[in-house]
Amino acid sequence: MAPNPAPSHTRVRPNAGRIRRTAAVAAAGLTAVALLSACSYGSKADKSSDTKANASAGAADSGAKLSADTVKVGYFANLTHGTPLVGLQEGIFQKELGATQVKTQVFNAGPAEIEALNAGSIDIGWIGPSPAINGFTKSEGQSLKIIGGSASGGVKLVVNPDKVSSLDDLKGKKIATPQLGNTQDVALLNYLAGKGFKVDAASGAGDVSVVRTDNKVTPDAYKSGSIDGAWVPEPTASKLVTLGAKVLLNEKDVWPDKKFVITNIIVSQKFLKEHPDVVEAVLRGSVKTNAFIKANSDKAKADANEAIKKEAGNALEPAVLDPAWADIEFLDDPLANTLQAEADHAVTAGLLKKPNLNGIYDLTLLNKVLAAQGQAAVPDAGLGAK
Repeated sequence: MAPNPAPSHTRVRPNAGRIRRTAAVAAAGLTAVALLSACSYGSKADKSSDTKANASAGAADSGAKLSADTVKVGYFANLTHGTPLVGLQEGIFQKELGATQVKTQVFNAGPAEIEALNAGSIDIGWIGPSPAINGFTKSEGQSLKIIGGSASGGVKLVVNPDKVSSLDDLKGKKIATPQLGNTQDVALLNYLAGKGFKVDAASGAGDVSVVRTDNKVTPDAYKSGSIDGAWVPEPTASKLVTLGAKVLLNEKDVWPDKKFVITNIIVSQKFLKEHPDVVEAVLRGSVKTNAFIKANSDKAKADANEAIKKEAGNALEPAVLDPAWADIEFLDDPLANTLQAEADHAVTAGLLKKPNLNGIYDLTLLNKVLAAQGQAAVPDAGLGAK
C-alpha cells in the first residue's frame, strides 16, 4: 500500500496556559486538575494538517459513506505514538474512513491535547494515561472516554555508571523525570517509596532528588552533570545511552506480565455519540495498524521515523531508534487494570486525590472490531461505560 502524500502544516501557538497552571500548582499546592500530564520527545510545536488522500478510492474500499466528512485526530511525534504515525503514513486509517478526511494535529504535551479535545479542535486522540485520567476527572466524567489501547512499555531508568552502579546507589543522586506529576514522575516516586526512600512529591527534594526536566533538555542536562540519571520514556532513554548512560531498570520489569499502558486512544463523548461509525472506522484502522506493525516491524519502524522527521524536523539515528522501537509493544488492549494502578500510585505519592474512574472506558466498539477480526474481547477492569 502506498503511503499518503505528506501533509502540509500550519503552526499552532504553544499552550501558554499550561505553563501558568504548572507554576500556580507549584506555588499553591497539588491538585488533580494540573498535575497529570505527558511529554513528547523532539517535536517543535503543536501543529495541524489535513491528510490529503484519494477520497473516492477510500470510499470504494470502505463501502457506505460515513456520517462525518472529517475526523480530527491528535497525537505526539513520538515512538510511543507509533500507531497513528505508522497508520497515517501507510494510509491505513484513510482506507478505513473512505470519503471521511483525516485532519491531524500534533501535540507536545497531554494537557494541550485534552484542551483541544474539550474545545472540539480534535475528536479522537492518542495520549498517555495520566492526562486521560486528569481530563476525565476534571470534567467529572463528561469529556472523554478511553476507547482502545495503543502501546505498552518504552520507559527506563538510565543512570551515569560512574555515579550509580546499583539501585542502592540512588540515595543522594539527582534523577530527572519529564514533568511534575506526569506518568514517569509518578512511576519514579512510587518506586522510590517502595524502596524506602523519602521524597517530597511537590518539590522533589529528599533522599533522592527528583528533577523535573523537559525530555528535549534531559540529554544536555546529563552531559553537563546536572543530573545523575533519568526515569524517561523512549526515545529519550536510548538517547542517554548513546551518551554513556546505562539502563539500571526497565519499568516493564516492575509490572505484572511486564505490561503497562503508555498510550491509549481517547474520544470526545460528543463525537462518540454523534458519529459512532467514524469512531469504529478509526478503531479498525488502529487494530489493522497494530497488526501491520507486528508483521512488518522494520517497515513500521521506518514509517514512524519518517513521520517523526516530517513532524519534528529530525529523524532518529539508528543507535537511538532501534533499541527504543524494540522496547515498545503495540497492542489493542488498553490494559485497564494498569490505568487504575497508575492512578493509585499518584494518590500514594500525594500527587492526586483519589479519582473516581468509573465510566472512563467504553470498549464496545473496540470489542466489536476485534470480534470481526476473530479476536477475543478485552476487559475494562470494571471501569466501563455507565
